[in-house]
Amino acid sequence: MHLSKAISRAMRYLLYACCTAATAVCAQTYPAKPITLVVPFPPGGGSDLMGRLIADGLAPRLGQQVVVENRGGAGGSIGTGVVANAAPDGYTLVLASTSEIAINPSLYPDLKYDTLKDLTPVAMVGTTPMVVAVNPELKVADLKQLVELARSQPGKINVASAGTGTITHLSGDLFRSINKLEWVHVPYKGTAPALSDLMGNMVSVMFVPPPATLGPAAAGRIKLIAVSGDTRIPALPDVPTVSESGISNYSVNNWYGLFAPAGTPEAVLNTLSSAVADALKDKKVLDTLAKQGGEAGKLDRKQFSAYVADEVAKWGKVAKQAGVKPQ
Repeated sequence: MHLSKAISRAMRYLLYACCTAATAVCAQTYPAKPITLVVPFPPGGGSDLMGRLIADGLAPRLGQQVVVENRGGAGGSIGTGVVANAAPDGYTLVLASTSEIAINPSLYPDLKYDTLKDLTPVAMVGTTPMVVAVNPELKVADLKQLVELARSQPGKINVASAGTGTITHLSGDLFRSINKLEWVHVPYKGTAPALSDLMGNMVSVMFVPPPATLGPAAAGRIKLIAVSGDTRIPALPDVPTVSESGISNYSVNNWYGLFAPAGTPEAVLNTLSSAVADALKDKKVLDTLAKQGGEAGKLDRKQFSAYVADEVAKWGKVAKQAGVKPQ
């Protein structure tokens, strides 16, 4: 552990010891001012949409404005680090996903925070599966045929990703590893150029979040053969799950969660968690999630904390097996 991390953490705990000792008072007064919700990516992407959706849902339930602040950079690590090192008073939160919490520790060894020690899970906001997309020229009708083709042509199929170490890369590599396949990983600088080359038949396969696939699939420029979650999704009702396709032991979801700095009083965490749970019952929120190929988080705070710890271990192992080099 870096000395600066330890000192920063100790100072935050000391500074807010009075609030921890007076939890009941904190619960009565919180929130007494607007809350900043950091989205660790630029405006316009999936994280931004999810952040603004939950901010709009929380504001009326907390009786305070929830201001979204986009702090992009280093694969989401900069904005996440800002919150990890913020005062643990419930007024600075982050909407983070699988990548920032579970994957980035394997990519960025010099992170200014420890995912499990410096952040406290508040609530799972939503999940989306990955979609297995192929170019229509690839002669496969379903996922099982893709596996058979890859086995018959080891090292011949090119699989795109939004970049080395991204969820689009590691979800595909986990599938490759489980099924003992050999294919060529082709990393791009983002989802858009990777998807463009998939449509142009420069690459054959991509594991990609649902929103990016809907338009190209409707236009017949890509074919969707499976979703990586446990159930089909409303946005793609005719696309089977991986397990329905006859492939077992593989289930991947890209999740989004609300996190607070470690040391945030329990009463404040409970207030936030309850507000999120209530917001996720709202039809507008549920409909928006469904249109994006997602669904509301179903884990309570304790379950989400355990899930996050498991995900950090899981994706760290996958990154190591994939030969991802720290950046």
